[in-house]
Amino acid sequence: MPVTELLTVEEMARADGAAIAGGIPGLDLMEAAGAAVAGEIRERWSERPLSVLCGPGNNGGDGFVAARLLGEAGWPVRLFLLGSADKLGGDAAVAAGRWTGEVETLDGGLPGDCRLVVDALFGAGLARPLDGAALAAVEAVNERVEAGEFDCVAVDMPSGVHGDTGEVLGAAPNSRLTVTFFRPKPGHLLFPGRVPTGDLVVADIGIPDSVLADIRPMTHVNGPDLWLQRYPWPKVAGSKYDRGHVVIAGGPEMTGAARLAAFAARRIGAGLVTIAVPELAFPVYAAGAPGVIVKPLAPETAGDVEFEAYLFDPRRIASLVGPGSGLDAVTRARVLTALKSGKTTILDADALSVFEDDPEFLFSAITGPCLLTPHEGEFRRLFPGAGDKLTRTRKAAETSGAVVLLKGPDTVIAAPGGLAAVNAEAPPELATAGSGDVLAGFALGLIAQGMDVFEAACAAVWLHGRAAAAFGPGLIAEDLPDLVLEQLRHLRQLSGVDQTPPDSP
Repeated sequence: MPVTELLTVEEMARADGAAIAGGIPGLDLMEAAGAAVAGEIRERWSERPLSVLCGPGNNGGDGFVAARLLGEAGWPVRLFLLGSADKLGGDAAVAAGRWTGEVETLDGGLPGDCRLVVDALFGAGLARPLDGAALAAVEAVNERVEAGEFDCVAVDMPSGVHGDTGEVLGAAPNSRLTVTFFRPKPGHLLFPGRVPTGDLVVADIGIPDSVLADIRPMTHVNGPDLWLQRYPWPKVAGSKYDRGHVVIAGGPEMTGAARLAAFAARRIGAGLVTIAVPELAFPVYAAGAPGVIVKPLAPETAGDVEFEAYLFDPRRIASLVGPGSGLDAVTRARVLTALKSGKTTILDADALSVFEDDPEFLFSAITGPCLLTPHEGEFRRLFPGAGDKLTRTRKAAETSGAVVLLKGPDTVIAAPGGLAAVNAEAPPELATAGSGDVLAGFALGLIAQGMDVFEAACAAVWLHGRAAAAFGPGLIAEDLPDLVLEQLRHLRQLSGVDQTPPDSP
């Protein structure tokens, strides 16, 4: 079964509890977790001196199991415990009792001959900053990791990373590998926690997928398993009109932004794309790609009337306002016209910032399907306030009544009602001018073909990131629409869609 769910700390505790209530002993889960850690270590590293740092809870119990199994396999293992063994309780105490080696007290230092360290101090549920011997030990780990003396493997979550938010509470070990269990947590993917997490392995420890029925997770890892079954592949007997006609509002000066979005919308599959542009800028747009329709608009109020008449035509499916539009009354009017149409509207860039002084007015105008695609600066203009990225994006979706796509290396997509996805496919090369315009165009093109707004946003983000990752250094926004072709072919193979044309009569 595909893994898409991200579980909060509380939800993971419920999953554990449901598995135990269903007849799986907690000690069996701990043994399986420790075995998964030991197995990943043996698969990735050759035998070497190993230090296991155990905390006072179940995370430490997992560490005791891993230490025992590695020791039985012949690895030279030293085990350090934060606190005293006689204060351990429950399954952790049993796991500690099965360890036959010496239990050394963790005082913040690490042995000089150590060549690999296992962080089993605290799991995802840590809610306060590290301090004392735990903090000293983590800082010592990071010094030696940075010096290239050893690697670190984290059990469940690097100690100090909050499982729900990715916040680093004081410090966290920079792990080469994190082994978590059953399902990942948001903190594995959200920054800054994603950095110390390193490579993430999600191990099966025997918790049945059926426990999710009662938990009903609302947060997911973004990827094809989440939306591929509903991806809008062209129909064999279809036409360009079946694939949707969308409208993009083009600006008078930064003309490249709307043209990039139009190129992306066409490449992802929209049947027809029109850029509605100021009359004076018509020659610039008309000299571009011949497959794009360019609609000139008269200046001032007459232009608003023309834009409304063109957009309200029942043949138009959706619109995008914002890329290169400018921070002026014209952009504001275009946004309100697009929203008044009742058709799906994407608002990006200037279409968001132009409402900085009165975001509530914008939100009140959102009465139909809508996608907002801000970066952090644009987001904070409309949605001031602190908090982790996932919580902030969810709250913004509820406040605005729109799907919100908060861009970044850990892009979050959230819908009103709480459904959310975290993306982990964005390489740093996407930090280049115009890449956001391409992303908005991808989403517009998928919506044109009938895809749900939330899923279109998720698919667009994933394809955008994968295309960029396939290119690597030197990427510019103009590369992205063509780069997505390889990803589309990959998706079609995954989907198993039969694209064979019918036999001729």
